[in-house]
Amino acid sequence: MRYAERFLLPLLVPIVFHPQLSSAQELPRSSNRIVVKSGLPLKLQFAKTISSARAQKGDPLEFVVEKDVIVGGYTVIRAGDLARGSVVQVKQRRLLGMGGGVIVKLDSVELVSGERVELEAQKRFKGRSHTLRMGMAMAVAGAIYFPAAPVFLLSRGRDSTVLKGTELTAYLKSDATAETAQLPMAAVNVSELPEMVRMLPPRVLNGEGREGDMLNVIFVAKEDDLQEVFARAGWVKVEKSKPQIIWHLLWQRTRYMKLPMDRLYLFGRAQDYSYALPDPSSVVARRHHLRIWKTSREVDGVPLWVGAATHDVGIEFVRRKLWLFHRIDPNVDAERDFIARNLTETQRLIRQEYVRSAEGVSGAETATGQAYYSDNRMLLMGLGSGTKPVPAALVDGNLR
Repeated sequence: MRYAERFLLPLLVPIVFHPQLSSAQELPRSSNRIVVKSGLPLKLQFAKTISSARAQKGDPLEFVVEKDVIVGGYTVIRAGDLARGSVVQVKQRRLLGMGGGVIVKLDSVELVSGERVELEAQKRFKGRSHTLRMGMAMAVAGAIYFPAAPVFLLSRGRDSTVLKGTELTAYLKSDATAETAQLPMAAVNVSELPEMVRMLPPRVLNGEGREGDMLNVIFVAKEDDLQEVFARAGWVKVEKSKPQIIWHLLWQRTRYMKLPMDRLYLFGRAQDYSYALPDPSSVVARRHHLRIWKTSREVDGVPLWVGAATHDVGIEFVRRKLWLFHRIDPNVDAERDFIARNLTETQRLIRQEYVRSAEGVSGAETATGQAYYSDNRMLLMGLGSGTKPVPAALVDGNLR
């Protein structure tokens, strides 16, 4: 029996149709037109990575619609459709430690009926400035050898990099009307899992926009349950504070269990949780580790989380980065399945099932260039203290 048939079919929730509350004016059911009011919010994501180092004023941009927009019980804009926009200003990183910057604006999006409507939104993205660090370096240099201090005035800040998947909100600029005959009725269901899987990118990015680890686990859990289950299973949250990292490395050395992880990005932001389960025989070099991001989706009111899990099996020097990095087990599926076995011991894993993402990953590389392979499946796990199964709805062929 296929995975979806074994797991999802018994949990199907009847799909009902009903009007959604929105900022639109609802007309009587006898009318064949609806009005989509100005100011209606639209959740979007950047379709590609842009940087102040390469972007030019006037460059066209595309943005992916994150969720269906429903007005009066009809879908007026579909998730996955593209909105148009452009770059309106670019500033290169400058002397005195000043970072670069990019300003983008949204122009329009197409309704399901085919009519293109104007959008209103403008967003500024700034690269990190190093002005304070420059000042400190000048002070230190001045105390040691004053003539060298002015050299630090030539330092520059960072470029502004806006990663693919970064989220932003636009608003309808003016009223629009649409024929109801041209619009599909909105199918409303308690599970947003199928749409999330359809829209989810297969891999996460590093800070420069390079694709890396694959997303291979999904959790259906309240935030408190998520943290409690991993704590029960012996996982630790890694350090973030640089002073603490240095202190613990000096004093704990090879017994340091909270060695930090690099930041990787999904939805334009770094992971919400970084968990590690060190190997007692080699705490620093070998560890199971997992990065977790909260999504904007829910199943029956319970949040959906996605994660990228890999198993560190050693440390190696990466020449092109001139730094030491963990070496991973290339079989990332083994780490995915290990997490399920490990969490089962807590008695809080109440559901698990495999699903396939819209874009499979059979073989790829991490952001540092390490090869890995997979069977293209993600493991869905429901966490909680009860025995209620995790509901889901099979509305397309993505879950199987």
